[in-house]
Amino acid sequence: MRLQKLKSEFYKQLNIAKIALAKKEYKTAFYHLENAHVLGQNNLYKHTLSHYYMLIFGIKTKNSKEIIGQVLRIFAAILFTVIWVPKGNTGGTNISPVKIIPIRKELKKFY
Repeated sequence: MRLQKLKSEFYKQLNIAKIALAKKEYKTAFYHLENAHVLGQNNLYKHTLSHYYMLIFGIKTKNSKEIIGQVLRIFAAILFTVIWVPKGNTGGTNISPVKIIPIRKELKKFY
């Protein structure tokens, strides 16, 4: 049951982010992409997918730091998700990719 709720919330956060991206509501989009990243970071597919959409965010906002960082993070997600992920890390280039971060209050119920 817990895994199903986690999966549902991951896709909910991702969908909110995609809608916000389409509306050019970039701050909102990135917040929900961060949430999706935290929720999906223990699953290879979801972790990589969250970084893919962060790459799309970087492209849409013409943020070269985010574009380069997300390309690198996609490869890292593919290579390291099954070994280790920094719990709570929000996945953007504004945070070190190895920094452990407290899980946001609104996401704790999924852990």
